[in-house]
Amino acid sequence: MKKLLLLSCLFITLLSCEDTKKASVKRQSKEKVNALNNNKNVDSIAVTSVEKKKPNEIKYPKITQENVVEFLTEYGKNNPETNVRISTIHGNIDIQLYKDTPLHRANFIYLVKQKYFDDTFFHRVDPDFIIQGGNSDDRSTSLKRRALSEKYRLPAELTTGRTHQYGTISGAKEYRKNPDKMTAPYEFFIFIGPKRSANHLNGDYTIFGKVTKGMDVVEIIANLPADKREWPLDNVRIKAEIME
Repeated sequence: MKKLLLLSCLFITLLSCEDTKKASVKRQSKEKVNALNNNKNVDSIAVTSVEKKKPNEIKYPKITQENVVEFLTEYGKNNPETNVRISTIHGNIDIQLYKDTPLHRANFIYLVKQKYFDDTFFHRVDPDFIIQGGNSDDRSTSLKRRALSEKYRLPAELTTGRTHQYGTISGAKEYRKNPDKMTAPYEFFIFIGPKRSANHLNGDYTIFGKVTKGMDVVEIIANLPADKREWPLDNVRIKAEIME
């Protein structure tokens, strides 16, 4: 009888151990499944993060003398802005670009959006004439020009009948070998006056905008100490941005 009782106890113990083992195995299997599911979620998030596409960045071709009119005409249709703010250490200059000089307007907006003007200078100042901007002696400026274009010039847009007045904005140009009065694309000047100083400019330089606010800043810059080349002794850096 005692032997039978002992055998029964051993059998019950074995069954209990087996159930515990099965429960442990089931628990481990469930934990593995949960871990795998969690890993899948982590991997999915990581992949999603890596594969997330950035907004398409438009890459424009380099502007050349051959494609300049076509390029700026098309660009102007898609970029109709006319208001730009030029920031300097001396204050802001707000300008409005004219729609009836479409190539010059589009060119200026293009250069603003491409950040060309940022860190260029007002590099020529004459208190009785103009301030001129869009160039610098930094290597970065020449590198920007090379990245944006081959050498090109803008066809003159002189049919508007405008004359140089206080605050008008015009494109600079080369004097020599330029019978068509084409504009150098990267530099511009703001006219200060007096009007008699504009006689040789009218009908020769394309006027494509005007200062709407900040002529006091223009006057400050125009009167800065400069060297014999009219280059300010302290560089006047520019930052340009589109105004809504």
